[in-house]
Amino acid sequence: MKLALFDLDNTLLHGDSDFEWAQYLVAQGVLDREVYEARNVEFYQQYQAGTLDIHQFLDFQLRPLARHPRAQLDRWHLDFMKTRVMPMITRKARDLVASHEGNARCVVTATNSFVTWPIARELGIDNLIATEPEVGADGEFTGSVSGVPSFREGKVVRVEAWLRELGLEWSSFTETWFYSDSLNDLPLLSKVSHPVAVDPDATLEAHALARRWPILSLR
Repeated sequence: MKLALFDLDNTLLHGDSDFEWAQYLVAQGVLDREVYEARNVEFYQQYQAGTLDIHQFLDFQLRPLARHPRAQLDRWHLDFMKTRVMPMITRKARDLVASHEGNARCVVTATNSFVTWPIARELGIDNLIATEPEVGADGEFTGSVSGVPSFREGKVVRVEAWLRELGLEWSSFTETWFYSDSLNDLPLLSKVSHPVAVDPDATLEAHALARRWPILSLR
């Protein structure tokens, strides 16, 4: 049995769905451009630098979900998929996912599951580990996070919890892959037998070169 794990933003996507979702809401007039656009850029820069406070970011990211009915959010997301996400999916990314057909496949992303479930399905991947937005008894988002955010070491925690639910562990697999672009994913990259840097940031590229990890471009 083999396992292939994929980061999403700037890995399988030529862009960042988290960042683009906030920009989409700004463009729709849902979020104030002056306030949210600058804050969105600031958080994205912190993520790239490896200095992001995930709880501060999630408060920023998830709060808008609580301000609108789920039905309206779903309508916006359909348009977001068409106008923002589909142009970020390259043929090379689809081919990489297809190359692991027959393996257990899972997207492992820090971005929340509301944004990312439709993207994983579009890529033909049936399993998703993402940051989970809290849902109230009425089925609407509360604006808070549920459980451990899928970020840095939290990705390892969440993957191992998922495997336990399936009655599996790392040693259940003959080979394991994780594809990522980000220094923030070094904890999970270090757990698999085949870590692969995809269009990596400078820090991850240096780690990959030092450890002779494969470096791949999907762009």
